[in-house]
Amino acid sequence: MKYDLLKTVEQGGCSSKISPKLLEEVLKDLPLPADPDILVDIATHDDAGVYRLDDKTALVLTTDFFPPVCSDPFEFGEIAAANSLSDVYAMGGKPILALNIMMFPSSDLPVEVYRDILNGGYSKTEEAGVRIIGGHSIDDATPKYGLAVIGIVNPGRVITNAGAVPGDILILTKPLGTGIIMAAQRMAMASDSEIRNALDMMKSLNNSAAEVMQNNGVRAATDITGFGLAGHALKMARASDVTIEIIVNDLPLLDGAYRMADEGCLPGASFRNLDYVEKDLFSGEDIDYNLRMLSFDAQTSGGILMCVSESISKVLLAQLITGGCPDSAIIGKVIKRGDSHIILK
Repeated sequence: MKYDLLKTVEQGGCSSKISPKLLEEVLKDLPLPADPDILVDIATHDDAGVYRLDDKTALVLTTDFFPPVCSDPFEFGEIAAANSLSDVYAMGGKPILALNIMMFPSSDLPVEVYRDILNGGYSKTEEAGVRIIGGHSIDDATPKYGLAVIGIVNPGRVITNAGAVPGDILILTKPLGTGIIMAAQRMAMASDSEIRNALDMMKSLNNSAAEVMQNNGVRAATDITGFGLAGHALKMARASDVTIEIIVNDLPLLDGAYRMADEGCLPGASFRNLDYVEKDLFSGEDIDYNLRMLSFDAQTSGGILMCVSESISKVLLAQLITGGCPDSAIIGKVIKRGDSHIILK
């Protein structure tokens, strides 16, 4: 008998993150270690930390976990693992090792559910060529799963959220809408095929995008997860001291996401993300409201937002589309810092 994990949570996946505004408040006064071999720390709120071992190798370190985003335990494990690995890919790195992180209500759920979640994570890391070599678990009222991941990257080829420059073209590698569709599933507003499409997208790795970025010398990127496209773009714009201009009509969307937004299925995380971005945001009065809100939709295991030199943007886009990221799309550009960090138009 299959156990429905969605019965254990009110919100799951990256929608369960705390408000980005609150997170910044918590982190702003934390001391930062002084070490010349620390190449990336929390100063720019990037996707992972990077530590140089020598002139040829740096470690990429990250951790991510969340409550269930779907009903099936094995599939939850796959999605959580893919999401955890994504931070390493966003830095241009290659993940090599991982540790399981598990919170599980052992007295309330069958042990088979625990096992299936771990097997799902193992399956996805095997696909990625990553070895899980241990982990940690605690008894907790709500199941949560993810990975601590170690990757490697050449210190001279680290991709960060602080490398965007005016004139760059924005490319997004996965469609938006997972937060809305998963909320719509609970409200019986999404079809089976729409749910399946979203789940398959969340399970897909961002390894192809990382490879294309490295092959083309891309230096600025971030993955899109719980703070939504606009939230993560804001972090990039601040870190790079630029303005990011997003054309909402060009956003790739999951099947059904626009319809569900139009029918009023807008999760609370979308409004938390809007609250975070709003003071640094300019958007025209005639902008489509649903597309505007989709730019704030909390994504789970979303795509990579990369900033690409205009001269190679079309070639790089073609490589993404034929190389495993078929929904990739140009969605805007980077311009000189203006009054607002984010422009939706």
